[in-house]
Amino acid sequence: MPNRNLRAYIAGFLDGDGCLMAQLVKRSGYIRGYQIRLSIVFYQKKQNKHFLVWLKRYLKHGYIRERNDGMAEYTIVGLKAVKESLIKIYPYLRLKKKLAKIILEISDMPRKLSTKDFLRYCRLADKTAKYTYSKKRTRTVKEVMKYLAKNKILTP
Repeated sequence: MPNRNLRAYIAGFLDGDGCLMAQLVKRSGYIRGYQIRLSIVFYQKKQNKHFLVWLKRYLKHGYIRERNDGMAEYTIVGLKAVKESLIKIYPYLRLKKKLAKIILEISDMPRKLSTKDFLRYCRLADKTAKYTYSKKRTRTVKEVMKYLAKNKILTP
């Protein structure tokens, strides 16, 4: 399968049986108390786990785990790994293209940044909820701002 067709195939798989996420994760050791975590997840029944193994070999990042409900997940986590993986298939995405664009913008977040810039990336993470089916999103930029104000990290 030519490289372009392969990338289009993987993009279609992500569009249908995959997930792109930007989460605000509470982290006690972090200066601002939160981390912006990016993830790509592909899902398959356990009996098709071999496909996820093949996909991991191609994308060269992440890990595979078997769940208790008969499903297997291939997960890629982290700014650099998500960016490298997503760039390969971005041109071929259809359903998740707008979401992927935001995820790619977040993936360019520098290691050192001001609190103001960190909040801008948190707002981008919040914006991704518009393109997902998540019902459990509880950590938002408002929660981050409360934490920063309470700990005198956020100044008016």
